[in-house]
Amino acid sequence: MSNPEPNSESNEPTLPADLDPERIPVHVAIIMDGNGRWARSHGHDRLVGHNQGYRTLKEIVFAADAAGVKYLTVYGFSSENWRRPQAEVGGLMELMVRAMQAEIEELIERNIRVRVSGRVSALPADLRDVFSDAMSRTAEFAGLTFNLAINYGGRAEVVDAVRAVAALVKSGDLQPDEIDDHHIAAHLYSPEIPDPDLLIRTAGEMRLSNFLLWETAYSEIYVTQVCWPDFHPEQFYLALLDYQKRVRRFGAVVE
Repeated sequence: MSNPEPNSESNEPTLPADLDPERIPVHVAIIMDGNGRWARSHGHDRLVGHNQGYRTLKEIVFAADAAGVKYLTVYGFSSENWRRPQAEVGGLMELMVRAMQAEIEELIERNIRVRVSGRVSALPADLRDVFSDAMSRTAEFAGLTFNLAINYGGRAEVVDAVRAVAALVKSGDLQPDEIDDHHIAAHLYSPEIPDPDLLIRTAGEMRLSNFLLWETAYSEIYVTQVCWPDFHPEQFYLALLDYQKRVRRFGAVVE
């Protein structure tokens, strides 16, 4: 597999004129689906699709930043993805290491904060190291927060949060009848990040795939048939424009 291309290749995205800067979603989450299908349709193996997906992700990070999105969470590697062929999993781990090494300086230049959500301790040491370096070097940045969900599962996140709350009960610091949704939310992987306003899924599948199950309770959902490697800033801005047509009710009746 070739190394990720150098970070000098990016072009600044052009915002559509009809995108309302006052109604940009604060937090956008993306299920980046379709790398394998894209690769197959172009006569390549799956790792080529993942490599192309990395290039697309770079475009979308900068497009989200340009639009004024404050938080971008992407489903980079699920807890179920370990069941994929060993060669593909190993290639993905290598790609994530190389990609972060290739892009960290430009992320720093753009004041983008890097976060990682998931059971990070189970990742290879070199990947943990590059993530730790990126997070520490960008921890105080006030620009876009780029949150990678790696070795992430929505049910596992809730289980881990419940275990943390149970430990408080066991220690006597919390009574069972005091537990509410705020206690669970405070012990999720990234409690400082607000719930997504918009969830985007590429490649046409109509399911959550164990992604942000707690946090997406009232997220607006946008599904496109476009496979992730072809999901360029133009498609991302179409999702934002569609979001701006929605009326968010959060369970209430809006007259």
